Amino acid sequence: MDNLMKYRLDNAREKLESAKLLLDAGKYRDSIGRSYYAIFTAVRAVLANDKVDFSKHSGVIAYFQKEYIKTGKFDVKYSRYLQTAFQIRNSCDYDDFFIASKQDAEEQYSRAMEFYEEIQKDLLNMDKE
Repeated sequence: MDNLMKYRLDNAREKLESAKLLLDAGKYRDSIGRSYYAIFTAVRAVLANDKVDFSKHSGVIAYFQKEYIKTGKFDVKYSRYLQTAFQIRNSCDYDDFFIASKQDAEEQYSRAMEFYEEIQKDLLNMDKE
């Protein structure tokens, strides 16, 4: 695994740990944000393998969808996880009266953990090839 992929994967893991701390502290909106960024950063670790990056979240997401979901490299459920995480994170950050529930935060954290583990496994398998 090259240095940039490893750095981004480590960064994603750190965001997951922050999401869990915030979740446990009852800071659901912020936990959801960290869960989203854990997924987003893990996706950018995958993109580092292709030597591509984008200045906008939408570019990263679109590339991942095209190159990794539509080709079957990752299960389509990860597309839903990514889209949902992006939408709920935007609501948490920008909608003044959005109420994030404990259930929302727990679900996003659980999905982020699963997503991270899948990407980690995939990147480690690439190293073996």
